[in-house]
This record gives sequence, C-alpha cells and structure tokens, in this order.
Amino acid sequence: MKNKLMSLLLLLASTYTFAQVELTWKDLADITYTEKYYPDYGSNFLYPDFSKSIEELQGKEVSIVGYFLDIDPSGNLFILSKNPMASCFFCGASGPETAMEIQFKNKPNFKTDDIVVITGKLKLNKDDVEHFNYILTESTGLKMK
Repeated sequence: MKNKLMSLLLLLASTYTFAQVELTWKDLADITYTEKYYPDYGSNFLYPDFSKSIEELQGKEVSIVGYFLDIDPSGNLFILSKNPMASCFFCGASGPETAMEIQFKNKPNFKTDDIVVITGKLKLNKDDVEHFNYILTESTGLKMK
C-alpha cells in the first residue's frame, strides 16, 4: 500500500510540474510603464516593469485564450488579443498589456477574430520596441468552438 501511495504522489507531482500555467488577461495587466527615450527612434516609448508573479513565468510554458489577429500581409506577425480587432489596443481601446506576439512552431489555419487557446513559452520583452512586451515562442494553438 505504501508503494502504491508513493507512486501516485510521484505521478501527480510530475504532472503538476510539467503542466503549463493558464494565464489570464488580468494576470498580464499587472504591469506598470514609464516613458523611456530611445535615441535610435528619436522618441519615447512605454518601458514595462513586469510584476514579480509574471517575471517568475519567464521561459515557462503558458496557455491563454484570446482573439487571433493576423495583421501582417506578409504573414510574419501574429497577435493574440484580449479584444477583437475592432476594439484592440491598436484602435485605442486598451493598452499594450492586452496583446501578445505569437511565434508559432507551425502556424494553424486561424482567421482574424477566431477565439483561440495559444500555448507557448513566455518571453518578457523590455527593450526591443519592434516586438511586443509579451511574446509566446514555440507556440501551438487550438481554435475554440
């Protein structure tokens, strides 16, 4: 009986250890910004200060539900948004914490405003203004019905 209990505990612990973290948009909103001047662009940009709880997820596999946005005609930039295209932060309805850059392993056949679950490794970006603050690398996706 003791061996069976120990085996069950090890199985549960290993499942918990390797499962991805389910993020919410509320989690990602735990961020503050300060303006920082970037001489290469001759302009100020919002410099993110991530919360400790988000920083602890750097490099970990996470999942999040949102709206898929395919805004790049060349097919090289994919975004997951808290809001559909008509009210995403590009339209002034919210801040940069409501969108993530998605780097797919193999891009699924999603259309703009499909509601999807994206799983990938979380990368926090503070300095590269040509990319989003939140990036999911090695991502896979699943369309919600």
